[in-house]
Amino acid sequence: MALHIALIEPQIPPNTGNIARLCVATNSPLHLIEPLGFSLDAGEVRRAGLEYWDQVDLWVHPNWFRFRDAITRDRCLYFSANAERDYREARFEQNSVLVFGNETDGLPTKILEKHPEQCFRIPMPGEVRSLNLANAVSVVLYEGLNRLGLAPPGEAAPPAGATPAPVDNGTGVTRGVRAGGRRTRRR
Repeated sequence: MALHIALIEPQIPPNTGNIARLCVATNSPLHLIEPLGFSLDAGEVRRAGLEYWDQVDLWVHPNWFRFRDAITRDRCLYFSANAERDYREARFEQNSVLVFGNETDGLPTKILEKHPEQCFRIPMPGEVRSLNLANAVSVVLYEGLNRLGLAPPGEAAPPAGATPAPVDNGTGVTRGVRAGGRRTRRR
């Protein structure tokens, strides 16, 4: 495991399904922080995640406080259109948790205020104020994997000491409870 993805109270099933598929593609655990705007058994989530939904390393946390109890704050990097720092400034480390707010409210203001040094945004030079949640997660996750020198599964890792390409700045069910999170694995 290299990077984890956490979604705070996601509301749109297709976004969560697409992010779940991305997590399977990159071997990244997915943490969902309740309340959710849908049921995990809903057909829309399964359709959006296609046949990959059963392969997601899924952790469900009953609320933000239980998530915080399970994941140390120093592992978290927060992403919001309202953050000041560019996501390319983020210090990705093994087992960092990339935390995103929901589609309507974004990242809670309290997090932005309490942890500004760990909050980042994807620059939007055009008229669009933010990306779709699934797209934002994709951009940030692959940036982190690239910086850590980790190749997606099935591809060769870059040679030791290789530096990432320059960035253009112009434009069956097994359940176990772990520190407040419910791990759900369907097979």
